[in-house]
Amino acid sequence: MGTSLFKEVAIENYTDLPAAIAAGANRIELNDNLAVGGTTVSRGVMSESARYAAEHHVPVTAMIRPRGGNFVYNDTEIKIMEADLFSAQELGIDGVAFGALTPDNKLDEDALEQLIAAANGMSLTFHMAFDVMADEDQVHALDWLADHDFDHVLTHGGDLSTPILQTLPHLKALVTAAANRLIILPGGGITSANADAVATELGVKEVHGTHLLS
Repeated sequence: MGTSLFKEVAIENYTDLPAAIAAGANRIELNDNLAVGGTTVSRGVMSESARYAAEHHVPVTAMIRPRGGNFVYNDTEIKIMEADLFSAQELGIDGVAFGALTPDNKLDEDALEQLIAAANGMSLTFHMAFDVMADEDQVHALDWLADHDFDHVLTHGGDLSTPILQTLPHLKALVTAAANRLIILPGGGITSANADAVATELGVKEVHGTHLLS
């Protein structure tokens, strides 16, 4: 592995945190239930994870997602996400990952504005809900997200069933469209074996995955 590549490692619960940090994770994405793509951990897990990671000077991004399934949320679900964002803020979490879409798979701007306000200055990542959007809607979405202080967009560049090496052309187009206003964070199928090659091909310095640490 090249030493310069910044590795965000997705983990499940607190259990995997000490080992991931010991193995060289540069940032942790903290999830529950990775089998459905990650949901919000409990307040207790969030608290202990934030404390341990801070002691080791590794930032934590908490997944804020109330359930598996689609990314179309009703008012109650948005309220739950807001409460989880307030908890994350209070517990010293560095960043949060969330997304919300309309039934026709465009950005749910109203919901996102509520969530951005609740995040109150934490680093913002728009997660793989981005990949559900039509390609032609993604460029407008990047503009909107950049204008609303998102730092990262986590994307596979296509459906997760498509190997990442086949989605590289679309990821490259997204990197170009982002124009350094926010960071395109490639994920889904990136491993310690291919991370350097993917990053070099895309011209990115950060990658995301569950198997980045050899």
